[in-house]
Amino acid sequence: MNINMVMDELEALGKERTKKIYISNGAQEPLFGVATGGMKPIAKKIKKNQPLAEELYNTGNYDAMYFAGVIADPKAMTEADFERWIDAAYFFMLSDYVVAVTLAETDIAQEVADKWIASGEELRMSAGWSCYCWLLGSRQDSEFSESKLAKMLDLVEQTIHDSPERTKYAMNNFIYTVAISYKPLHDKAVRTGMAVGPVEVNRDKAKSKFLNASENIQKAVDKGQVGFKRKYVRC
Repeated sequence: MNINMVMDELEALGKERTKKIYISNGAQEPLFGVATGGMKPIAKKIKKNQPLAEELYNTGNYDAMYFAGVIADPKAMTEADFERWIDAAYFFMLSDYVVAVTLAETDIAQEVADKWIASGEELRMSAGWSCYCWLLGSRQDSEFSESKLAKMLDLVEQTIHDSPERTKYAMNNFIYTVAISYKPLHDKAVRTGMAVGPVEVNRDKAKSKFLNASENIQKAVDKGQVGFKRKYVRC
């Protein structure tokens, strides 16, 4: 399939209601409003195709950019490629659910994510923390440095309340993910969540919301989910 065929198929799958939901979350025109599940039949036909993924991502169309992440070949991507992708990721559903997810399937994931976390830029930081969440939820504990993750928990505790809004979500999720998916630091993550407490995030045109890692950790503990690992990062 070429780019025009894929764009035609995506457009045919678009729904106005889905489009409105995406826009309410920060998506911008152009977009069709394609449910992610609806993309699976096209993805099965294409499988991995990095050149096509690049073409789709470069359209600036949200649905095409999302689908680019579905068919991307992460191991064919360099750090420079990921920098281009994060530059074009204009809201969290791209930075955290396309770029960070794709990065999490590479050998350079931690190295790139560390740079993004240190960048001071909201969506880069958000993608960096999110990438660690995808990594921790899918890779063996032995692939991580316990001391490094412990320092990252300390950093979250010290800075989360003063971080950019979208970054707060990813940092809060990092506390939760360490507690549930990285057994060696379960207790420290629980303590970090309690020390951080509720995290206020301000949303455009809506009253502020509070995130609470501790509550979500306890719910997961009650369900016996500690040690959870997913088989695949991408669906």
